[in-house]
Amino acid sequence: MDFGELFANYWWLIFPVMAMAGGIGGAWQKALERRHVRRLEVLRAKSGLRAASQAPAGAVSPDRATRVDDSPAARLQRLFEAHDAVTARWLEYELDVAKLIAFPAMSDGRQPLTAAFLRAKRTADGFRPASAKARISKDDFADYRNAVHEYEAAFDIAERDARRLRDRSFTEAERKRLDTAKQLLTVAVDQAATPAERQLAYRRVREELDGLISVSDEAIDVLEKRVALELTSAAEPPDPGAAGAGAAGAVSEPADGAGEPGAPRAPASEEASPSAEDPPVRRRTGPGTPPPPGRITRPRA
Repeated sequence: MDFGELFANYWWLIFPVMAMAGGIGGAWQKALERRHVRRLEVLRAKSGLRAASQAPAGAVSPDRATRVDDSPAARLQRLFEAHDAVTARWLEYELDVAKLIAFPAMSDGRQPLTAAFLRAKRTADGFRPASAKARISKDDFADYRNAVHEYEAAFDIAERDARRLRDRSFTEAERKRLDTAKQLLTVAVDQAATPAERQLAYRRVREELDGLISVSDEAIDVLEKRVALELTSAAEPPDPGAAGAGAAGAVSEPADGAGEPGAPRAPASEEASPSAEDPPVRRRTGPGTPPPPGRITRPRA
């Protein structure tokens, strides 16, 4: 029985096979979500145990030792600070091309943990009030507090996973391109390189990363400013004051045998004029001796 007859007789098996494949894919997605939730719970438990273990024995709780401001504005301000701290840690990856090359999973939304972190970021940004002095209800405050905690935990998990993966999700050829981009990036911001070498390295970095890593426009702006700063610092002319001082020092140095340092120098006319004590120079005269230059001779009568 050839393939055509087999397909004609059992074509209806496609539908149950597709249903089974869809069920397996859905179960795998749900397993990933459950794994993410469990990791969040484990991370929260570890954070609580770490805080409890770092507290010294017999220590008094902060609420008893010092009266902490527990007003709604103060609590909201603390949540703002925690929210901004996580965002600043995330921007270190988004705006630094070197970190993006070293840990590409942090900018890859296809990674499940990175996608979960981005969703937690959108949720926290959505629940964030306009300012710390804004009046919100208890339910809104609780929603924002939970969103910030989820945001912190999701970033920690995504960061650990990105540092574990590094470039394992790329092929061998793509890894070589990443290594080349890393080396060229070092040349692009190196003051020892020439301006032409830095500009060429910067263009090559853009070409190597094209199609591998999604680099934001803000990260490109930061990299261009770094390259331009290196070019400007390397093209600065030397200090004219220092050059003039060095030239003046070279002119003012006395020659060997010119006398003690600081002694007054004679004018050029006095140095060139002969001394009165020098004996006069005698010239030979005679019939065969030619006259000195500049002297007019008259023939004898």
